[in-house]
Amino acid sequence: MVTHLQIFIHSLFQPNKLAAYRLLTIGKVIQYVFILIAIVTIFSFIQFLTGVSKTTIQFEGLQQYVSDIQWLLYPFALLLLLLTSTILLFVRITIYAAIGTLLLKIFNRRGEYRHMWRTTALAITWSTLLSILFSFMNISSWFGTVVNAIITIILLTIASLKYPKIEKKKF
Repeated sequence: MVTHLQIFIHSLFQPNKLAAYRLLTIGKVIQYVFILIAIVTIFSFIQFLTGVSKTTIQFEGLQQYVSDIQWLLYPFALLLLLLTSTILLFVRITIYAAIGTLLLKIFNRRGEYRHMWRTTALAITWSTLLSILFSFMNISSWFGTVVNAIITIILLTIASLKYPKIEKKKF
């Protein structure tokens, strides 16, 4: 059985194996997606913590207010970050899987949307890690989105070329 660490390493450095992982159980793929979500949420929460501390230094009244409700603010912020990260990542995977399904049709490859969804869930690893890096480097969001989309579509193209070809029917 393949581990999450092996899936992570293969999704980063061996895009040819992404097509083979289409046969993984959906539970294993969902677990991997939630690991990515946890990574994104942790880094977003760190940014939130550092952002709140920088902002509260500027306003003395706000600093007192934040210190009073700090026990309430941070858990809700973490929950909200987790919820938004989950929704955004699943929507991105769904959209890219639809694009991947079109790639399968263009390349005359055999596969279904569910297979491409699993492949996309693994192919999105690079773009997820780069989006974290871009947020720390203060790179504009549209540039990061375009770069992430290009990388993901390239990985999906490589993976879709490894899907089996559709055999032509002979009469």
